Amino acid sequence: MPEQDLDISVVIPLLDEEESLPELAKWIARVMEENNFSYEVIMVDDGSRDTSWQVIQELAANDARFKGIKMNRNYGKSAALNTGFKDAKGKVVVTMDADLQDSPDEIPALYKMIVEDKYDLVSGWKKTRHDPISKTIPTKVYNAFTRWFSGIKLHDFNCGLKAYENQVVKNIDVYGEMHRYIPVIAKAAGFKQIGEKVVHHQARKYGKTKFGGIKRFIRGPLDLLSITFVTRFRKRPMHFFGAWGIFFFILGFLGAGWLILDQFLATYYGTKMGTLVTNRPLFYLSLLTIIIGVQLFLAGFLGEMMVVNSPQTHEYVVAEKIGINTTKVSVSDS
Repeated sequence: MPEQDLDISVVIPLLDEEESLPELAKWIARVMEENNFSYEVIMVDDGSRDTSWQVIQELAANDARFKGIKMNRNYGKSAALNTGFKDAKGKVVVTMDADLQDSPDEIPALYKMIVEDKYDLVSGWKKTRHDPISKTIPTKVYNAFTRWFSGIKLHDFNCGLKAYENQVVKNIDVYGEMHRYIPVIAKAAGFKQIGEKVVHHQARKYGKTKFGGIKRFIRGPLDLLSITFVTRFRKRPMHFFGAWGIFFFILGFLGAGWLILDQFLATYYGTKMGTLVTNRPLFYLSLLTIIIGVQLFLAGFLGEMMVVNSPQTHEYVVAEKIGINTTKVSVSDS
């Protein structure tokens, strides 16, 4: 069957998961065969230091539907996902973690929601989690904040088990640590049919978590602010910086104008001794706001020039591919 006619592409980012990969591969193959899906499995090795790549090579040698991408070094989960998205051929793209905590048995229902229910994106919701309380409570707080800030009514933004219509993954870039906010990125790109499905969450069987850690709870709100700004103003920075620049400039101008008018009236009518304009605090405050306004406006102008003239400047380096045409992957790494 031609690759473009595949039902499903499964993209799996991984880091040091040599123990779980064989079991996960068998599980995926069983589910796919039971449901008569045509499929491919793209395993993206994000700089593993164990024998994960050797395991992927063996899986690919035994079954051509299993493919591998080896990153030149550890770039992070977002880079691994974005690289896998570029090569995914299935009508529906499913992502899952490699640690066996995401169940491949959920794939048929996720596929149906994309194909039959016409969702652009379906995110898993691990309603019952097998994680320590030190992880579950911050996760709940993070998800509540993201729901409020983004307006997307999902319970579990960071669930690795998601399904996408192919056009979604081909029209978004996931960079930095923005994999947590793929629904936000997709919505900003015009894919607004976003659904949710309760999925089974299994306790980790091997090793410990590789992607994440306590830092994500510190970086999470900053990432959300960043992605909100970038998705709204990346192509039109003048709309943000220019608007604030004009506001501050006018505010400062009005303050300075009032001081000059007050000084003129006091001198002209002689009703009081006019205090020198330069001796009044409002003068320096007005001067400061005018300077800030000019600087913000210039920042917006320079941002517009950069958007128009600068090509993408960052690339993830792929060291090796198995079963995939070798094409250069160029994505943002800001």
